[in-house]
Amino acid sequence: MEFLAELHPKIIHFPIAFFILYFLFESSGIILKKEFLLKSALIILILAIISSVLAVLTGNQAYEIVKQRQTDTLLYKDVISQHELFATITLWYFMSVMFLRIYFVVKKKFVGKNQYLFIVLGLIGSLLIFLTGSYGGELVFKYGIGTKIF
Repeated sequence: MEFLAELHPKIIHFPIAFFILYFLFESSGIILKKEFLLKSALIILILAIISSVLAVLTGNQAYEIVKQRQTDTLLYKDVISQHELFATITLWYFMSVMFLRIYFVVKKKFVGKNQYLFIVLGLIGSLLIFLTGSYGGELVFKYGIGTKIF
């Protein structure tokens, strides 16, 4: 399963881009009152969740490979734990946002102030992405995990 672990650095950029695009499309659609942007935002959010499930699965596999290759993981164990925690929180957070968004659309409550709630939710989600990426970047750039050096 080392193949899956090697995919993590490549796959991870898709959910990051999709989640940020979701936030931009959602915010723009609400502010500009453009229905096509709002519909696109939901599609992008679904793509973001699918790609982030793949990123989490490949990340878990990458962690297993790191544990096998390295006996002394104490140096970066806390950073890996934080990265994994924030990745999981981010995935569940955006899944909740997606289900809430679909519920509001189906019940025809995605109007007015309810729409502005999703701008705030997208901003919070963007902060979670930043935190997850910060820990992931520390693993790569400080400890060399996921590089050929490691």
